[in-house]
Amino acid sequence: MPAEPSLVRRILLSVESFLRVEQASAAVLLAATAVALIWVNSPWRHGYDMLWHTRLIGSWTAESGINDGLMTLFFLVVGLEIRHEMREGALSDPRIATLPALMAAGGVAVPALIYLLLNPDPMLRRGWAVPTATDIAFAVGVLSLVGRHAPPALRMLLLTLAIVDDIIAILIIATFYSGGIAMSGLALVGGAIIVLWVIQRFAIRHPLAYAIPGVLLWFGMLRAGIHPTLAGVALGMLLPPTDSSNRILRSLHLFVAYAVLPLFALANAGVEFQGLSLAAGAPLAVVAGIVLGLVIGKPVGILLAAAGALRLRLASLPEGVQRPHLVLLGCLGGIGFTMSLFIVNLAFPDPRLLAAGKCAVLLASALAAVLSFAVGRFVRPRNQWPSKNDLTAYKQNGGTNPE
Repeated sequence: MPAEPSLVRRILLSVESFLRVEQASAAVLLAATAVALIWVNSPWRHGYDMLWHTRLIGSWTAESGINDGLMTLFFLVVGLEIRHEMREGALSDPRIATLPALMAAGGVAVPALIYLLLNPDPMLRRGWAVPTATDIAFAVGVLSLVGRHAPPALRMLLLTLAIVDDIIAILIIATFYSGGIAMSGLALVGGAIIVLWVIQRFAIRHPLAYAIPGVLLWFGMLRAGIHPTLAGVALGMLLPPTDSSNRILRSLHLFVAYAVLPLFALANAGVEFQGLSLAAGAPLAVVAGIVLGLVIGKPVGILLAAAGALRLRLASLPEGVQRPHLVLLGCLGGIGFTMSLFIVNLAFPDPRLLAAGKCAVLLASALAAVLSFAVGRFVRPRNQWPSKNDLTAYKQNGGTNPE
C-alpha cells in the first residue's frame, strides 16, 4: 500500500537543504579533483608528493591525517544523517524505505560479482567493494542538472538509496578492511560506547558532553585495528536528536562538503598518467572490474532489484516517479568517487594497483555521469510533485511543514 502523500511530502521537504549543500559540494569536489590531476601531471608534481607525504606526528603524514582523521567528520555526518533518516526520514517508514533499500542492495551485489568474476586472484579480490559505492554529492549534482526533467520524489529515492549504500559500505569497511583486532583497543571502544550510552541515558543533551568519549572511541578503534573513521558513524548514531545536534549536523555538513571532501579529493585524486601502466594483467583487470562494476553493474543491480520488488509488490513507486526514472537512478548510482576512492586506499597497498584503482574510479564516475546526462535528456515525467509552491512555502515558513 503506498505511503500517505502528506508523509512523503514532509520527507521530501525535509531533505531539500541537505540536497542543496550536496549539489554545491559537487562543484567544489570537481574543482579539487581537476586541480589534483593537473598538479600531479605537471612539472610541479614533486611538490604534490612532498605536500601529502610530509610527516606530521610520528608516522602520520598529511595524507593520512586527512584520510584517517578529517574523514572521521565525514563519517560523523553520515552517522547523523542515518540517525535522522531512521527517526524522522524515509528510513523511518518501511513503506517508503523498502524500494531504495532493496535497490541499494542490488546495486552492491551485482558490481561486486562482476569485479570478482574478472579478478579471481586473491591479491586483486580485495578491491571487490570499490565499485559498490555511490557518491551522494556528485549524484545529486548531476541529478540537479537534469532536475527539470525529474520529479522531486526522485531526489528522495536517490538520497535514501545513497544512505543505505553508505550503511552497507560502512559494514563492509568494518568487516573486510580492518586489521587484526587488538583486545586492548576493543576494550577502549567498548568503554567509550558505554560512557556514550550512559550520557544519553541520563538525558544529557549538550553535544560537548559526547566529545571526550568520542575521541576515546576514535583512539580505541585505531588501536584495535578497526578503521578509526568509523568512530564518526558510531558517534553520530549515539548523539541525541536535539535542536543543538541538528545545528551541529548542518554546520558539520557545510564544513565537510566545502572543506573536508575537497581536501580528500585533492589528496587522493592525483593520478600520474605518465607512470600509469595498464599493459600488465593485474592493473588492467582491476580497472576493468571497477569500471564495468560501476558503469554497468550498478545500474543493472539497481534496476533488477527495483523490478523484483515492484513485481512481487514488496514496494511501490512514489507518486510522480515513473519506471524510466529508475534507469536514471541506476546510472546515477554508478558515480562512486568519494567512498570508492576511500575503499581503494584500504584495498590496495601495492602502488601500481592503487594508481590503477584510483584511475578506474575517476574514469567510471565520469562515464556514469555522462550516461546519466544522456538518460536524463530522455526522461520526461508527466507531473511534478510536490509543486514548487510547496517548496516555496516550506522555505518561507522557516523549514516547517506548510501544512
